[in-house]
Amino acid sequence: MTVDLITVDDVEAAARAIAGAVVRTPLLPAAWAPGLQLKPESLQPVGSFKLRGATNAISRLDPEQRARGVVTHSSGNHGTALAYAARAFGAPCVVVIPETAPDIKIAAVRDIGAEIIMVAPSQRAERAQRVADERGLTLIPPYDHRDIIAGQGTVGLEILEDCQDVDVVLVPVGGGGLASGVATAIKARRPSAKVFGVEPDLAGDANESLAKGTLITWDVADLIRTSADGLRVPLSELTFEHLHARLDGIITVTEAQITAATARLVQRSRLVVEPSGAVATAAFLFRRDRMPQGRTVAVISGGNVDPTVLKAAATA
Repeated sequence: MTVDLITVDDVEAAARAIAGAVVRTPLLPAAWAPGLQLKPESLQPVGSFKLRGATNAISRLDPEQRARGVVTHSSGNHGTALAYAARAFGAPCVVVIPETAPDIKIAAVRDIGAEIIMVAPSQRAERAQRVADERGLTLIPPYDHRDIIAGQGTVGLEILEDCQDVDVVLVPVGGGGLASGVATAIKARRPSAKVFGVEPDLAGDANESLAKGTLITWDVADLIRTSADGLRVPLSELTFEHLHARLDGIITVTEAQITAATARLVQRSRLVVEPSGAVATAAFLFRRDRMPQGRTVAVISGGNVDPTVLKAAATA
């Protein structure tokens, strides 16, 4: 199977398309972890990097497609982002959400005004496609989409603007859209920098896939074991090919390490961080032997965390 990978030109076009519609997040030094800077995408209006890809994807639809509306499937962050972007463009939006999604993420989608359809985790993609076919909506999946990947890649461009001599970039991996886009931008503009994806041990399908050189899909029942609910999705053929071509490797972290990193970010950097967003920092704190030394940026992918999880992190 031949897959057409996005280029840095696609990412730069996305940056122009989303300018002014998303927050240009800063790099924050982590005084408690020398050598580490944080890219807090949790500061986006919807609490995650997903707004970048969603905005880029909707900006590229024609007026007729926008008028008919869009549909997606999401555990929360992409659904919230697409609902937000769709509202800005005046487009109706339907979000198919797995029943295992945190209540705070479901509420966020509802508050923006999107229609919600709840399904079993294994049925999310199939149901979204059926809704698209039945209603004539445009399906914009969470990561298996070139425009989504290009939009997420703008995170990488901003990292390079703020840290031109970055040595290592750590990016959470769920479906792989963020890591695909960031690796595309970083490798094109600073080939010497190393880009590592980070995922939980309990959802280590990307690690296994890259190790074996072929796409390996884990059962949903296995993926949902991790506390990092935003990373409970498999790679697609499209994202696998990007990661296979452009990542320097995958680092996995334990649930205890994710919890500890979340607590550190909340307590020491005063950031609201969800477990999925803390995995890259966990890799820096606990898996330094897996990466080169040097100026390191960890992407905090989101901050839409259940209040009970946040309370536990704040008092850990």
